[in-house]
Amino acid sequence: MLEFVWPWFLIVLPIPLLARWLPSAKPSSDALWWAQSQHLIQHQDKSTSYGQSLLGKSFLWLAWILLVIAISRPTWVGEPTQVTPSGRDLLIALDLSGSMKITDMTLNQQTADRLQAAKAVLTDFIDKRRGDRIGIIVFGTKAFLQAPLSFDTKTINQLVQETQIGFAGQRTAIGDAIGLGIKRLEGKAADQKVLILMTDGANTAGRVQPSQAAAFAASQDVRIHTIGIGADSMMVRGFFGPKEVNPSSDLDEALLKDIASQTGGQYFRAKSTEDLQRIYQQLDEMEPTPSEDVWQRPVTSFFHWFALLAILNFGLSLVANNGYYLSKRGRT
Repeated sequence: MLEFVWPWFLIVLPIPLLARWLPSAKPSSDALWWAQSQHLIQHQDKSTSYGQSLLGKSFLWLAWILLVIAISRPTWVGEPTQVTPSGRDLLIALDLSGSMKITDMTLNQQTADRLQAAKAVLTDFIDKRRGDRIGIIVFGTKAFLQAPLSFDTKTINQLVQETQIGFAGQRTAIGDAIGLGIKRLEGKAADQKVLILMTDGANTAGRVQPSQAAAFAASQDVRIHTIGIGADSMMVRGFFGPKEVNPSSDLDEALLKDIASQTGGQYFRAKSTEDLQRIYQQLDEMEPTPSEDVWQRPVTSFFHWFALLAILNFGLSLVANNGYYLSKRGRT
């Protein structure tokens, strides 16, 4: 449906007609006498008589109409669409330390490292969080904001796929990641502050101790869900043949449980890609913050199109009048 932001401006459309109907001022012949005045008057009358063509006037009128319509700001308002936002702001802190390259996961029936499995599951999880604002924090030796809170899940997923092991350093700064998450969630409603922390190790770097960060998160009503990722056992080749090892021996489960407990969240253990998928399904089922449905109507402005057409028609009027003037002059 076409609407005008300033429809009242359309009342100026007939101004050129009104101006044409006004009586023209006639110069007094007694005011000034000049010997060449009669010649000038005749020349003026002649130039006026063939100075504008019908085509030029048409273009000029069309330019005026288009200009008035453009200033009235025409917009096309589309059909209303229903959006149901949950009101939840969800940050995901992803570990990119060196240990995430351990290949103790499977993906599409093939061996994969922990980061590959995490990215595959995260992509599906983020796609389902319609109506939520999602943000990504990556951490290693330091913590960085990879993607600010946004409804644009497509871009968020692209940024997740671009993450690589070692981008933030080889060690693990869990406390700094929590601190950055608290800062990015500052000023949000209490039931909106959710942080999902996924790591495969212990805190080995950073300026903030995880226990202190968790206590501060609890005081700021930030709920933290923690995920410990990594298999319990895997076969590796040794000097005397294959042997079984525990690739998650560095995982500090006690710390992750304490962080979740202090902040009212839950701790999850992902020993395989399937476990990780089930965990994110559980997280996906968290009840969103109740809110009223919002109806939105897409609006497209046509101001620039009408303005460009007005300028084009004004230029065409000048060209038409100039051509008409030259043709008439050539005949005289």
